Amino acid sequence: MRADRPYDLVLFGATGFTGGLTAEYLARHAPDRLRWALAGRNPAKLAAVRDRLAAIDPGLADLPLLTADVTDPASLRAVAESARVVATTVGPYVHHGAPLVAACAGAGTDYLDITGEPEFVDLMYVRHHAEAVRTGARLVHACGFDSIPHDLGVWYTVKQLPADGPVTVDGYVRAGGRFSAGTYHSALTAFSRTGEASRAARARRAVEPRPEGRRARAVPGKVGRVREFDMWAVPLPTIDPQVVRRSAAARPEYGPDFRYRHFAAVKRLPTVLVAGAGLAGVLGLVKVPPTRRWLLGRLASGQGPSAEQRAKSWFRVRFVGAGGGRRVVTEVSGGDPGYDETAKMLAESALCLAFDDLPETAGQVTPVAAMGDALLDRLVRAGITFRTLPEGR
Repeated sequence: MRADRPYDLVLFGATGFTGGLTAEYLARHAPDRLRWALAGRNPAKLAAVRDRLAAIDPGLADLPLLTADVTDPASLRAVAESARVVATTVGPYVHHGAPLVAACAGAGTDYLDITGEPEFVDLMYVRHHAEAVRTGARLVHACGFDSIPHDLGVWYTVKQLPADGPVTVDGYVRAGGRFSAGTYHSALTAFSRTGEASRAARARRAVEPRPEGRRARAVPGKVGRVREFDMWAVPLPTIDPQVVRRSAAARPEYGPDFRYRHFAAVKRLPTVLVAGAGLAGVLGLVKVPPTRRWLLGRLASGQGPSAEQRAKSWFRVRFVGAGGGRRVVTEVSGGDPGYDETAKMLAESALCLAFDDLPETAGQVTPVAAMGDALLDRLVRAGITFRTLPEGR
């Protein structure tokens, strides 16, 4: 249906920090056959990004530039109708993302983003899942550090366990790195909208079907010591467990009764307690419009850590899976989680949707449900490590 569209991929938001990194990754690693374009609201800034890309690959000096704005639905429809896949880095998504999802769902265009905002994901399911199923569009959220290492890491783990009985997996996240203004703004926005997020989750539960004859759960864990890793485990209330649970609901490989728990792994518990107290203070401040505006103004959009700072950043997620009398410990690891690796994950996800032989899916689907092993193989080739650890590690 979409083979005759002029572009395999349109990247929306390339003038932002993470969007620029994604464009540079594509300039270095995309296949020559990729027909792609940049889209955004400022033609001059888009041209400046294209100049950077041309310095990497002179063949990109004439890369097409599409002018589109989230406040102009007609411009977004034109972008969606011109592409097989649209990837966007424009957040906070709850404020800026919905019109592009609507355009892609209506046009039958595959859509990807890097959101970690549960409210946005739930609202998009309620509003656009059915239309995307009708048109054949795949709407794939959370294609960055939220939530690909966790979604694909659990997938990698459960495939090593029998699927004929209950399966449990615990994930333990460690990371070192700095965040950009975009991440900062998205986090503060989410903190200020806890009531709206709860209502969106309830609306989704009211319409989302459950798997027949199977159960998939993400349950909160408890603070505790994990002696085999010499770490403290602290429950981590991110979007990642929700994504994992929905992958488990979609795929039989997770067994008839699946349970996931998600933790931050830390060396010193007092550090977490102090950070938690500070977070509680921020949660109170962002509820008040004047202090929220002041906090949002501390970092301007487009800022982010330097290449030197990103080179020192890292992430490691360990998973402990059990089922059918077997136990397995796995690990997913890589470099800078928030930016370099997020750009890599988004770009490889877009290329995967554009070119790889994938399961037949449509509507709002998770990275695992949409891409599974094809994306895992791409990420391994791109330098992200998936490995099974010997017992006792």
